[in-house]
Amino acid sequence: MFSSNPLSLSVPDPTFESWLRDSGYLDVIDDHQTAAAAASTTTSSTPTISESTITIPISSFLFGYLVSFFSHLWTLLSLLTFNPFAKLTTNDFSGETPSWTKGFFADFGSYSFPASVSQARLRAQENVKRYARNYASLFILFFACSLYQLPLALVGLISSLALWDSFRFFSDKWGLDRFPVSQLILVRIVQCATAIILLWLNVQMALCCTLGVSYIVMILHAAFRKLTPTKQPSRAGDQLLFSEIQKQPLYA
Repeated sequence: MFSSNPLSLSVPDPTFESWLRDSGYLDVIDDHQTAAAAASTTTSSTPTISESTITIPISSFLFGYLVSFFSHLWTLLSLLTFNPFAKLTTNDFSGETPSWTKGFFADFGSYSFPASVSQARLRAQENVKRYARNYASLFILFFACSLYQLPLALVGLISSLALWDSFRFFSDKWGLDRFPVSQLILVRIVQCATAIILLWLNVQMALCCTLGVSYIVMILHAAFRKLTPTKQPSRAGDQLLFSEIQKQPLYA
């Protein structure tokens, strides 16, 4: 029989990380990736006294800064190469909205630059799931601001809604359900009229601006926002393992 202490078992790193993901301990993976990156940065930045270092110290430091700059730039660009909505489901919109002050924005210490591309993707996908309702609210707010900046777009949107409401009213009044062919023709006519109104009054411009700003805000917030625990271990064994995880490095 196995010992009651789960740390007495030798588990491969990929399997252990998979268990952390499946158990909801993504914040542990995030914290250890940040700590590992900070440790490697400190080690690599320790100067070694040599003749070349004394002769051209500026070149070595400049090279290090350039490498760090391009590494951070690549991490940001990688956010545009994957789908942050891969884990998003309809159930993520049915729960309660996380607190704006304590959950969504939190304090300054809740943010850090992702240490790697994998950490940026891990944060982005998980935070998009957690704060889906917050991001949806921000999208509505940005869309309202866009309509305020483009009054003609607001007029076009209201006109389109009024057009479809009028069509539904007269369709019920005239009993168009008994004439499906005529009803289908009228639906196509109203659709064309709606498209003309929306394009003519630049509603698509307001929508495109809203989508662009919302996506940039969402992806940057999700990538820079640290992962926080979503649940506490429920069993004594999990509590022991969780406490040991917090003390020891994730990877050997």
